[in-house]
Amino acid sequence: MPRLVMKFGGTSVATVDRIRNVARHVAREVRAGYEVAVVVSAMSGKTNELVAWCKDASALYAQSEYDAVVASGEQVTSGLLAIVLNEMGLKARSWQGWQIPIETSDQHGSARIQHIDGARLDAGFQRGEVAVIAGFQGIHAETGRLTTLGRGGSDTSAVAIAAAIGAERCDIYTDVDGVYTTDPRVVPKAQRLERVAFEEMLEMASLGAKVLQVRSVELAMVHRVPTTVRSSFDDPDDARPGTLICDEDDIVEQQIITGIAFSKDEAQITLRRVKDKPGIAAAIFGPLADANINVDMIIQVVSGDGAATDMTFTVPAADYERARAILDAQRGAVEFERIEGATDVVKVSAIGVGMRSHAGVAAKAFRALAEKGINIRAITTSEIKFSVLIDAAYTELAVRTLHALYGLDKA
Repeated sequence: MPRLVMKFGGTSVATVDRIRNVARHVAREVRAGYEVAVVVSAMSGKTNELVAWCKDASALYAQSEYDAVVASGEQVTSGLLAIVLNEMGLKARSWQGWQIPIETSDQHGSARIQHIDGARLDAGFQRGEVAVIAGFQGIHAETGRLTTLGRGGSDTSAVAIAAAIGAERCDIYTDVDGVYTTDPRVVPKAQRLERVAFEEMLEMASLGAKVLQVRSVELAMVHRVPTTVRSSFDDPDDARPGTLICDEDDIVEQQIITGIAFSKDEAQITLRRVKDKPGIAAAIFGPLADANINVDMIIQVVSGDGAATDMTFTVPAADYERARAILDAQRGAVEFERIEGATDVVKVSAIGVGMRSHAGVAAKAFRALAEKGINIRAITTSEIKFSVLIDAAYTELAVRTLHALYGLDKA
């Protein structure tokens, strides 16, 4: 029998009534002939509540104990869904990450999956059971301690399990009915996409689209797991197909630009009059890397006399103050005149595998933004995307301008 992994997020399982609705979606796929594994998140708001309890207990809690607390939210949901499925007449049992086991690294709070042994799940399928799995969690084999995969980690759990058991596909159920060309709240004319290439979805997820966790898309791409984004709020007996994330070769008609993403979680830092000498970039960015601060856009402008340079780059807004403090501490080694910064900036990106075979795609956008009076602070490009850093006040105008420019209003 073919296998299917279904994942349901926090809003989909927020109440027992919604869990009953989830069970109807599961029952539909069982009737269709699938062996089904279901991965669930904690009920909406519960993880935040558990995190708050940890902070209330101690400002300096052990990360391993934090994992033990916050992983309990998924345990509750998996048990409740198994109860409801059994009540409906379907054989089901709940699984915690350590029972399968899902083996991970020992980086508590943001562990990475290293191995999944699917033998116990195989045995359950042979008994005709639906496997209801607590997402977001695993176990470090050497220490035997519970681990969690970071916020949004249930997506990663689902894709990894799909790869481990050889599932036909992985369906991610959420509160939207698919992946859109951009955020419909910003552009009402945004269109739902029928198919998106793995590479495009990876860029969209990393550049601000909140539909899927980045690591789940990475896993889907590496293991070639077709992944569908669907709405859990559809009628289970008349559910829409959603958006399929798949190989580029499986998309017949490819747009030049597939979608426009934007991220408000950006901050800009500029170091003025940095002494221009070998090793200066390493002296600036090495300490930031050691502090796990991701640097994105980098612009270097050398002065006319070649003696000094201005270095501009972006970091996550949450790391802005920490980055400035680290750079201040490096002032002697780096030899710069002053630090300037801004947090009222936004990164807007256009993504599409069609850019590989079309020239002038980015230049067209730069002209359109200029005509709207939008100043570009920084630019980065790759084979299938370009990003511009602009003032936050122009976010909606920029997104709407690019969305219309590439014909996505009528995609």
